[in-house]
Amino acid sequence: MFRNLIRFCLKLAPFAYMGFIWFLSSNPADAFVDTGMSWDNAFKESLHLIEFGILYVMLALFFLIDGKLTTKTNILCAAIAIAYGLTDEIHQSFVPARSATVIDFVKDTTGVLIAFFFIHHAHFGTRFQKLGHLLQKIETTFKKPVSLK
Repeated sequence: MFRNLIRFCLKLAPFAYMGFIWFLSSNPADAFVDTGMSWDNAFKESLHLIEFGILYVMLALFFLIDGKLTTKTNILCAAIAIAYGLTDEIHQSFVPARSATVIDFVKDTTGVLIAFFFIHHAHFGTRFQKLGHLLQKIETTFKKPVSLK
């Protein structure tokens, strides 16, 4: 029961997160977080790297828990996260008090590619063995058993 709840949450997570990104992008940049510090803007700009890297990881987990994270689906996850980054930038261009820039899209893409590098080499290669073991454990723990009928 608990395993199924976590599995459901992992399946729902990327879509909920995409909605959250859309919601935040629909508001002025300082609508929810304004540190009032001189580094506030730099901090928020660095979040582009993290924000879309997280989206890619959530999409990869979506496939991983079904045992369907292949090289092709992994590339698909990265492509979806990058495309959503582009969609988010286009969306922001229509929101008052927001801006859309090519450099923001480059940061979004860079975050995805960094996360992709680690997941790809850990799951399909021999690098980052601790991460690879964690991914393998997640896959075996949440993969539904095949029913024999």
